[in-house]
This record gives sequence, C-alpha cells and structure tokens, in this order.
Amino acid sequence: MAKKKTMIELHRVDVEEYQQLEKLPITIVLDNVRSEMNVGSVFRTADAFLIERIILCGITPQPPKSEIHKTALGAEESVTWQYYSSTLDAVEQLKADGYLICSVEQVHDSISLTEFVVKSKQKTAIILGNEVKGVSQEVVDVSHLCVEIPQGGTKHSLNISCCAAIVMWKLYDQLTVQ
Repeated sequence: MAKKKTMIELHRVDVEEYQQLEKLPITIVLDNVRSEMNVGSVFRTADAFLIERIILCGITPQPPKSEIHKTALGAEESVTWQYYSSTLDAVEQLKADGYLICSVEQVHDSISLTEFVVKSKQKTAIILGNEVKGVSQEVVDVSHLCVEIPQGGTKHSLNISCCAAIVMWKLYDQLTVQ
C-alpha cells in the first residue's frame, strides 16, 4: 500500500527560498474576479507551478483578505503580485514589456488549450475573467489570441480557479523538464 510522503520528503521550500527560485515567464492576470476564495486559489496554484506573478485588476480583491488567505494557505506571501485599477492598462504595460497576451475565453477563432504551445522563453500573460461575464470584450479585443478549454458536458464554463489550474498545469508541463 502506498504511504503518504512526509513534509520533509516533499522538499518544500520556505517563502524566502521560493522567491529566489527561477519562475516560469508566465503572468496570470485576473480581470475583475470577484471572489476572494477564487483569488486565493489562483495564488496557491501559481505558487505550485512557479508562476512569476499575478496581476489583480479592477474589482479583484487584493491581499490581505481573510478568504484569500484561507484558500491561498500563505501563497499570497510567496507569489509576487501587482494591482491595476484597469485591466486594459495592465495589458498595455504587458504588451510594452514584450508579453504574448492570451485570454482564456470562449470566442470565435479561439484555439483549443490542447493545441496551445508556449515557447520556452516567451513571456506570456494569461488573462482569466469574471465568474459571470468572463474576460471583458475590450480585453479580448486587444489580446494576441484566445485559448479555450475543451469541455464535453452540459455546462458551458468552469470555475475560474479550476480554469486557472488547468491552464497553469498545461504551461508548467510544457515549460519544465520533469
């Protein structure tokens, strides 16, 4: 029978050591996400997959908040983050810094996540939207491309924290050597 690994066997680093680790050239942008718990979950997943930073925009809650902390389990302290009042301003800055802007949204001419490939050194911004409205149309309009997660059930969307985890895992899997 398989035995669970101990914390020592997991080789977890502390916050200071984590901040010194090389990160993937991936920035997660949250476009008006309203739930503190979703934000906390994105922080925790970003920590797990060595994402360089998170940009919180508009109404997206910012640490310190109790519900963010509850789901992030402290990852809001390890993952670098910034706040912009406007997602468009954040995207324009990311473009100026040489990022590929990729909205995760169901749009005409999107590409399937299964076909999405990021080059190893390509700085990429992944934009995830509001729980009800998704990524705003104005942000979709200035994105270089849109990626859609294939789904086969009766629902037409996933919770943003699930969506973020799927996309981050896909990029981590592509950009790291296991």
